[in-house]
Amino acid sequence: MPDNAAEVTAAGIARLAGVGRAAVSNWRRRHADFPKPVGGTETSPSFALADVEQWLRDQGKLAEVPLRERVWQQLAGHPSGAVTALVHAGCALLLVRDRPAGWLELSAVSDTRLAEVLPGALEEVLSLRFGAPRAVRTPLAEELVPSALMLRGVAELAAETGARQAFEFLLGRHLDANPRQYTLTPPGPAALMAALAGPARRVLDPACGTGALLRAVERPAALYAQEADPDLAALTALRLALNTDADVRAAAGDALRADAFGDLGADAVLCHPPFNERNWGHDELAYDPRWEYGFPARTESELAWVQHALARLRPGGTAVLLMPPAAASRRSGRRIRAGLLRRGALRAVIALPAGAAPPYGIPLHLWVLRRPGATDRPSPDLLLVDAAATDQATAAGRDRLDWPAVQDTVLEAWLPFERNGSATENPGVSRPVPVIELLDDDVDLAPARHLPPPAAGGGTAELGAVRDRLTETLRRTGELTPPPVEQPPAAPAHWPSTTVGELARAGALVLRAGGPGAAPAGAPVAVLTEQDVLAGRPPSGSLPDGPEEEPVLVEAGDVVVPVLGGGTVVRVADDAAAGAALGRNLQLLRPDPAALDPWFLAGFLRGSANQRQASSYASTATRLDVRRLQLPRLPLADQQRYGARFRALAEFEDALRLANRLGEQLVQGLYDGLTDGTVRPE
Repeated sequence: MPDNAAEVTAAGIARLAGVGRAAVSNWRRRHADFPKPVGGTETSPSFALADVEQWLRDQGKLAEVPLRERVWQQLAGHPSGAVTALVHAGCALLLVRDRPAGWLELSAVSDTRLAEVLPGALEEVLSLRFGAPRAVRTPLAEELVPSALMLRGVAELAAETGARQAFEFLLGRHLDANPRQYTLTPPGPAALMAALAGPARRVLDPACGTGALLRAVERPAALYAQEADPDLAALTALRLALNTDADVRAAAGDALRADAFGDLGADAVLCHPPFNERNWGHDELAYDPRWEYGFPARTESELAWVQHALARLRPGGTAVLLMPPAAASRRSGRRIRAGLLRRGALRAVIALPAGAAPPYGIPLHLWVLRRPGATDRPSPDLLLVDAAATDQATAAGRDRLDWPAVQDTVLEAWLPFERNGSATENPGVSRPVPVIELLDDDVDLAPARHLPPPAAGGGTAELGAVRDRLTETLRRTGELTPPPVEQPPAAPAHWPSTTVGELARAGALVLRAGGPGAAPAGAPVAVLTEQDVLAGRPPSGSLPDGPEEEPVLVEAGDVVVPVLGGGTVVRVADDAAAGAALGRNLQLLRPDPAALDPWFLAGFLRGSANQRQASSYASTATRLDVRRLQLPRLPLADQQRYGARFRALAEFEDALRLANRLGEQLVQGLYDGLTDGTVRPE
């Protein structure tokens, strides 16, 4: 085997063949001719990709490895690492996109010769596309030798999907495989930040990460990006160049210590800075001219980024930064916050729902700033918005936010304020607060501290409606209460049984696993999440911004099972869930209606003893092996009798769940009404 041959792990083999990792383990034990490990460790071996592909074909387990999977495995197993391979792939994709005829001519040679001639062509394309500063170095010929075969596959993938889509797929796979290595800005907050900044020709992100914020800008003329990690700076530069025709200037380096765009007067700055950095340059930057509003304390790195952003704006330009909520109220930053208010530089503080962006457990803030001009008069008001208090945030959490609704709430408050300097108060959601009210000893800018609460429960009329719904739901719950069981209890039944795995092999049902995917062309697809199944609610998630993979779509009558957590929840999909994509940590069972009743299947799968015997406790999390779940072999007519009873139990459970939600809403609304005076004790 050549030294530069790509390697693949057991997880990669499972992905190639469309099976679980347990199947790969079985193949290794049962087949003496299965390829031997060539690397890795004893517990996590790696195998030669070419040998694995050939073995799968010989066994009839794979007619042909999909192109995108083959390219990804070559990239992931690159001897110089996946990041280096991604940079090489991005450079080649720029050449393929901008000079397709040139690539065809260059690639009509051997791999060795391709590696020799490619650097010259790449240097021309990269110099023309990036100018200076340039974060993307032209690879040397010896560096391209192990990449030649992969680059041919990358070009072939670009011919199928387009150069931009090919790079997004490969980069998305890499980000998914290394979730703790990168801090990502999700598409929802990125789009909102770009909308708050407004139309802009020259846009800067001084801590650009993977470039999500700059990608969200519509029709820019020039994009400026800086990132401390050189590898990430190169990937972001290539990503932006493949996504837009705007001029792209990208640099590697810490923007606070080594600013690559010191003379820039940008129309807008978008930034998701690193949070809680103690080593941001406090000691060496004490006399930096950027500290117009005060020298930040060592614990106030975010306020250093705020002032850096303001310093790189033209007069009248807008900056939008994603900030931790503590930056609005820490005493160590009160003098700088007061300076921003007095000069009119800080225009709005917007609290987002928890789950908007990492760290997902806290409600982050957006700060909207404007660089004052020499003749500008400071605004008398600061706009405070609490998007976390709106109805769409009640199920706050990752992949569960209605981002279009959040964005509408924020922009409905911001756009009139930006245009007129004032806006109508929306109780509990938004309010222009006089700056003079904020300039006290604390200069606390947290929106929740200054916004009056909304009317209790939506007002007394809404509370009455909730009470009526609760009364009707309780009546319905009484009707659905199951009849008493027979006395004395019946003896346990001893049926012949089968397993889900056996039924799947016999064709009585289809078993599919949820995961990442991309919406097909047309209307966006909702995602049925693990939390939706556990809470018994309609699909509330959205497809992630990641690798473009076809999602598993739910149909009415499918049985959906969560596989993590050791719970006993099983759900039969109804019309509300039909058409949604199946989320992560969910398994879908699609029974053949001529052989299996879906409610019978769901009911027996939910048995506590059944779930215990099919669960694994080898790690810190309990995981359910759906294939090991058992159910009795019964005629279809008997299945339907059991199914009708299980369906009635599910309706009773739904009614109890609804009554609980309405009861909590009514109780909290009355507490709020009594404490704010909108509801009288009598």
